[in-house]
Amino acid sequence: MVKYGLDYTRCRWILPLLLGIGVIFGIIALAGRGWLESQTLPYVHQASLWESCQRPQQGGEWTCESLMGYAWGRAAAATYLVGFLLLVICFALAIIAFAIDTLRFNFIRGIGGLLFVAAVFSIMGLVIYPVKFSTEIEMTGINMFSWAYGFGWTTAIMEICLGFFFCCLPNYEDQILGNVKPTYFYSSP
Repeated sequence: MVKYGLDYTRCRWILPLLLGIGVIFGIIALAGRGWLESQTLPYVHQASLWESCQRPQQGGEWTCESLMGYAWGRAAAATYLVGFLLLVICFALAIIAFAIDTLRFNFIRGIGGLLFVAAVFSIMGLVIYPVKFSTEIEMTGINMFSWAYGFGWTTAIMEICLGFFFCCLPNYEDQILGNVKPTYFYSSP
């Protein structure tokens, strides 16, 4: 990629591929039941973005309560879902932008801006959830925010990093398209 830039056929799909990985991580975060789990015995609590499940003792039946009954639960789910939908839109736009033979750099900068907006919404949902969950839901023992919550944060971090990359990419338009004459540091005697 260093030698050929984004004009090289295989390397131009790295950014849409990374966005696709971010979409997969977002799906895992939305569907996963591991936002909060009991860390120590008794393992009696498990929660997702959508519901909180408890059981009275180890091996008992899980009873689940929807978090959509709480205003903060609806707010956390809505903001994270809006961030995820914006990420999916950015993924589709990136595929379109990089499929065109001549890269549209102003279009790419717009995708970067939209990724920052998606990151803001995702982070809002990721902050609302633990703050309100830990104060309004009664928990037993030691609990931890687990793997699905981590996938949510990974998605948000990817949105920020890819937003920077998409915004900074047009600054190197000439180098990427090969319009700059190469400079050599070695001259023959």
